[in-house]
Amino acid sequence: FFIFLCSNSNVSSKYEDIISKSVLLHKGPPAVYQLRTKKENIGTLTKLTVGERNVNKMNKTILFVGETGTGKSALINALVNYAMGVKWEDEVWFQIVEVQSSQTESQTKDVIVYEVFGFEDKTKNYSLTIIDTPGFGDTRGIEHDELVGQKLLDLFRLEDGVHEVNAVGAVLKASDNRLSDRLMYILDSVMSLFGKNLEKNIVALITYSDGRNPKNALQALEAAKIKCARNEENQPVHFLFHNSQHEDRTEEAEFLKGPFKLSETGMSEFTAFLEKTAPQKLMTTADVLNERTGRNGLKNCIQNLQERIRFIEAKQTEISQTEEALKEHEEEMKNNQKFIVEVDEPYKEKEPIDGGMWGLLFYEAAVCCEVCEETCHYPGCTVAWYPAHCEVMKKGCCTVCTNKCPASDHVKEKWRYVTRTRKVKKTLEDMKLKYEENQTETQNKQSLLEKLNEEMNQLTADKTRWLEEAYQCVVRLKEIALKANSVSTYVHLDFLIEKMKENGDTEKVQDLEKMKNTVDEGTRAAVRYIVVSQQLVKKLGNR
Repeated sequence: FFIFLCSNSNVSSKYEDIISKSVLLHKGPPAVYQLRTKKENIGTLTKLTVGERNVNKMNKTILFVGETGTGKSALINALVNYAMGVKWEDEVWFQIVEVQSSQTESQTKDVIVYEVFGFEDKTKNYSLTIIDTPGFGDTRGIEHDELVGQKLLDLFRLEDGVHEVNAVGAVLKASDNRLSDRLMYILDSVMSLFGKNLEKNIVALITYSDGRNPKNALQALEAAKIKCARNEENQPVHFLFHNSQHEDRTEEAEFLKGPFKLSETGMSEFTAFLEKTAPQKLMTTADVLNERTGRNGLKNCIQNLQERIRFIEAKQTEISQTEEALKEHEEEMKNNQKFIVEVDEPYKEKEPIDGGMWGLLFYEAAVCCEVCEETCHYPGCTVAWYPAHCEVMKKGCCTVCTNKCPASDHVKEKWRYVTRTRKVKKTLEDMKLKYEENQTETQNKQSLLEKLNEEMNQLTADKTRWLEEAYQCVVRLKEIALKANSVSTYVHLDFLIEKMKENGDTEKVQDLEKMKNTVDEGTRAAVRYIVVSQQLVKKLGNR
C-alpha cells in the first residue's frame, strides 16, 4: 500500500496522512479511498467523525433531504472532498458515505451524522457537520418515510444531538422531467418537517446537472409551493452539481473534467451561501416534528382518537340497546320475571402488526397498556427497547392511556389493541351486576337507567375532550410549521370535520373546512400518491 502511494506521482503528498488512515477501494485514476471514521452513538442514531475538532474553529451544519436515487450520498462525498481541498489534478477521491452502484437503491438506512474536522485551512475556515437522512419515496413505503421525522425529532431533542442548522439542502435531480404525484409527495414530506424560521435556510441542490438552467426542478419547487431561500430574480436559491467525480478516468478523462469543474463551482457557491447565512435554532422544527410525530402529536392523537371513538360509539350502541331492552321488558321487571336481551358488546382484541428490526438499530413495535387495553404508542416507537423507556412515559407513568397507568402495566410487542364487537345475551341480573354493583338491592329499575345515562354522558365528554386535543394539534401546526397544510395534516381533516360536525362545533368545523379548501395542488397530488401506494401494497399483500 505504501509503495503504491509513493509510486503514484499524481497523488499529492498533502493527502499522505489522511490516506494512511483510509482504505483503498480503487487504484484509479482517481484513486478512491474510504475514509476511516470514529463511530459513536447519539441515542440510537449513529455519528461518524473524521479528524479532531478545534473548538476555536467555526462549525457549519447542513441537513440533506431528498428522494431516493437523487445522488444525495454522492453529493455528501463531494462536499467532504471540497472541504478537504481535493482538485481534479490530484487524481484522488475520498468517500465518507459508501455510494451504491445502483442509483435506485437507498444506501442510507437511518439518520446519520457526519463530522469533518481538521481541514479548516484548505478551502473554508469552518468545519462541517452533515446530517444525512434516508431517501424518501423508496420501496420501504410511506411508513418508513414517516419514521424519518421521528428520528430527526430524536436527534434534535437529545442533549448531545444537533440543535441548530445553517442550511437544509433539498436534493433534486435536474433530469426530473414531469411533476409526478410521487415527486409532489416527496417535496411535501420534506417540507412538512420544518419550522417557519428555517425558510431562508432551505436551498435546492440540483444533481446530475449539465450546467444549464434546471427548469424542470425549479418548476417542481414552484408547483409544490416550496417555501425556501430566494435569489434576486425571486427564484429558489439553487446550486448545480454533477455526480461523476469518483468515476474512472482511464478512458473518459477529458469528458469528466467538465462535470468535475461544474460541481466544484457549485460547491464554491454553496459554501459561500453557508458563510453568509445565520444558523437557525431547531427548537421550532423540533416542535413541528413533535406536533406531527411525537407522543401527543397529530398522527398519534388521531390514531388514538379514532380507536377511542370506535370504542365509545360501540359502547354507546350497547347502552342504547340495553336501555331499549329495559323499556321493552318493563312489565317482566316489575314482576321479577326472568328475560334475556341480546346486545352488541364491544371488546378489545390483539391485532398483529409488522415489527422487528430496521437497520439493526432499533426495535419497531407497539407500546400497549394491558390494564386499559389501549395502544399508547404506534407507529413511531423506535427509540425505546422497553416500555419504561418509551417517550410516552413520564415519571414512570404513561401520559396516553386512560388511567395513566405505570410503565410496568405496559408491554412492547408485535401487536396492538383494536376494537371489535360481538353479540352477547344478557339477563337482568347480568346487567345489574355490570351497572349497579356498587348500589343497594332496594334501588329499582330507574337506578339502572340512570347509571346507563351517566355512563353515556361520560363517554360523550371523553369524546369531546379527545376531539379538542386533536383540533389543538392542527391549530398549533398552523402557527409554527413551514408547511402546515401538508399531507400529514390533510389526511386527517375529513375525520376531524365529520366528528366535529357530530359534536356541533360549528366554528371549528368552519376553520377546518377553510384549511382543507386552501390546500394546494402539490399536497393533493401527494395525497393521490399515498392512496395509490397503499392500494398497491394491499394488492401485493393479497397475492
